[in-house]
Amino acid sequence: MNSTRQGSPRGRCTIIPPHILERLAQSGDIVVAAAAREALIDIDQGLLARRAHGRGETAAPGKKRLTPGTIEGGPVRLISDAKSSNRLPGTTVRGEGDLATGDDACDEAYDGLGATWTLYAQAFERNSLDGKGLPLRASVHYGRGYDNAFWDGTQMVFGDGDGKIFGRFTASLDVIGHELAHGVTEHTAGLMYQGQPGALNESMSDVFGSLVKQRELGQDAAGADWLIGAELLIGELAGQALRSMKAPGTAYDNPVLGKDPQPAHMRDYVDTDDDHGGVHINSGIPNKAFYLAATALGGNSWEAPGHIWYAALTGTAIAADCDFATFARLTQDAATGLYGADSPELAAVTAAWSEVGVLEAAPSGPGSPEPGDPPAPTGESVVAVTRSGGFAGRTVRREVALDNLPKRDAKAWNRVLSSDTLQVLETRAAATPERSQPDRFCYGVACDLPRVDVSIPEQHLPEDLRQLFDRTLTDES
Repeated sequence: MNSTRQGSPRGRCTIIPPHILERLAQSGDIVVAAAAREALIDIDQGLLARRAHGRGETAAPGKKRLTPGTIEGGPVRLISDAKSSNRLPGTTVRGEGDLATGDDACDEAYDGLGATWTLYAQAFERNSLDGKGLPLRASVHYGRGYDNAFWDGTQMVFGDGDGKIFGRFTASLDVIGHELAHGVTEHTAGLMYQGQPGALNESMSDVFGSLVKQRELGQDAAGADWLIGAELLIGELAGQALRSMKAPGTAYDNPVLGKDPQPAHMRDYVDTDDDHGGVHINSGIPNKAFYLAATALGGNSWEAPGHIWYAALTGTAIAADCDFATFARLTQDAATGLYGADSPELAAVTAAWSEVGVLEAAPSGPGSPEPGDPPAPTGESVVAVTRSGGFAGRTVRREVALDNLPKRDAKAWNRVLSSDTLQVLETRAAATPERSQPDRFCYGVACDLPRVDVSIPEQHLPEDLRQLFDRTLTDES
């Protein structure tokens, strides 16, 4: 799914959360306080949102047209220099394939965009942020001592930091990966930037930002530091970070920044109206869940755990208002579909969400379902698919046991029937007012184990599901 859903946080995705900037704005250091106030003004007055141009325009003013990249040919990057101004994008200084400039910020941005593109391309077979080769743009040297980096809906923007608390924001690879991951979320789940969906949005960026750094450094789950933004803090604060996925609440503790307020468990969830309902604070809970799942499974975090989280984020079942518990179940569904109902992957995912208090209890054994979950389909489960309507008004129906389908289709049906994907699609279709489309098909799916009985108009089906239904009906694969 490549379209942007309503509720995505366009233009307000900054790496430094407001609670840190608000504290620094009260600093006795004039330089630090001024830099923090400038960053807060950008957030409070929505300047970032106004800088973001709507997707679908042929080219934003002042921005060079770029041909989309391909997985085979590589990314398309363009780095600009804002030259300490607040005007974007600035002067072009490095394009795709150009030699290094010798400007650390420019070259770090170029390399960071490339490392992020490579993670999605090689680990998840995704062609850039939108899956269609979206060119990756970045502006460096934004503002004077600007204490932030952000994704504005079309590009990355990096400040140089105040030089006392924060250094240049291109120095942290996971920060670059974090901000670009907001672009992936915009093009997939479109998670609302408020409350639990907003905290999930921030967590997804921390997860994939950390995966970018781990993969680039060749670190496995056990060897990673699981810190976000550890390279940003300088001087006496060097060695501390913005967030810890391993131990939320411990990333920093000093008189300048205060103490890291992130919770690691649902019992400590912070109910606040600040920062869109604490999106940068409560993200510690799903962050810890990913860390627990990744370290329990061992090996490279961008493999099994990364594939599970990516499948949940980009799947058809996720909604813009997804909360922690719903996302936890989506990761269980993804683990089941990818690795099986008796897999250590499912057991690790379930145990991780249980440990942070999102799921009620850990499983009693490997791959055990949560109490109340519907029974998983078996090879003997029979699915009945119906297609009616169309120009001829003909109805086609077929009943078939999963064991009698080609392996790839049986696996696909297992994944679909083990989740609430079909029920979600049916509900959305029923809630969507639209003009009559008499020549379109309507598909029905029924199954006894698990119990499923849905009817979904063709126009509300993702293309991969429609093709699965048609292959099942015609016995073609």
